Amino acid sequence: MTSLFPMFVKLAGRQCLVVGAGKVGEPKIGGLIDTGARIRVVAIEASPAVREWARDGKVELELRPFSADDLDGVFLTVVATTSSRLNESIYREAQRRGMLCNVVDVPDYCDFFYPAVVRRGDLQIAISTAGQSPSLAQKLRQQLEKQFGDGYAAWVTELGETRKLILASDLDKERKLELLHSLASREAVEAALEDAPVLAAKGEGA
Repeated sequence: MTSLFPMFVKLAGRQCLVVGAGKVGEPKIGGLIDTGARIRVVAIEASPAVREWARDGKVELELRPFSADDLDGVFLTVVATTSSRLNESIYREAQRRGMLCNVVDVPDYCDFFYPAVVRRGDLQIAISTAGQSPSLAQKLRQQLEKQFGDGYAAWVTELGETRKLILASDLDKERKLELLHSLASREAVEAALEDAPVLAAKGEGA
């Protein structure tokens, strides 16, 4: 298998199609909601959660069979139906159109994979085994969640604000780089995390 290129993609405003809205498709749809993508779901049946998302306007739900026309104008497609034949045909059509497609749990029919993700505010750590062992990816995620606690969320936000101030300053380029690297040093991390409970308390009172 060729090596995967890891990247984080901006989906805000882009059209994403999910075919299938049962117990397999539901978490895939949920993973797209916070991205700001325009999500259209086509399925014969939909889980209660997906129906609620549709009522809340978070997704556009169409309860009907899939049609090839559903791929018109789509940026990426996620396929999660119970029919292996239908899943393959949708993948083939997506390939013909040159668009990204993921057939859930079928690595051979995936142009991209859903990684296991640790989220701490703007900090995201994604783990992928290229579909070879999702269980291993989940175990690694659990380990990293213990290593990177909730305090990282506030600290990363603070780092971003400080970075803007440094880049906007009149300091020379080398001094700016020196300061930016020092902010992410081990000592800075440990000091920031020691203050994390204080930062969290301030945030709750805001």
